[in-house]
Amino acid sequence: MPERVARHGCAPRDFAAARPAVGTLVAMAYDQELAGRIRQLIGSDPELTEKKMFGGLAFLIRGNMAIAASSQGGAMIRVDPAQSDALVATTKATLMNMRGRDMPGWLRVSADDLRTDDQLAPWVEIGTGYARSLPPK
Repeated sequence: MPERVARHGCAPRDFAAARPAVGTLVAMAYDQELAGRIRQLIGSDPELTEKKMFGGLAFLIRGNMAIAASSQGGAMIRVDPAQSDALVATTKATLMNMRGRDMPGWLRVSADDLRTDDQLAPWVEIGTGYARSLPPK
């Protein structure tokens, strides 16, 4: 197996040690406590699904993303693009920026601004309300 050793830089017996053991927990890339709070605020909704997206955990209503516990901390909220500027002007939310481009209809709210359910609940309502207004996917 010299070819394998040369290509990977370790002897074959080291491959098993380099892999996590079966059943090993790997840290999630998003705030699980925030995701749990979002889940609790949305409540039991037959149209709700959860999906890992963008390194975070997204909450979708009828297939449309409403809000996500972001991999960058805080939350990403889907809003009516026509309301983006007003929400940014009147709250601590910022426009999402993807690849150097502002994304109206997608807002970021930092974890510091979501510490209580009173801070989080309005964003959950805005996101789920907008997602419900969209046609199902």
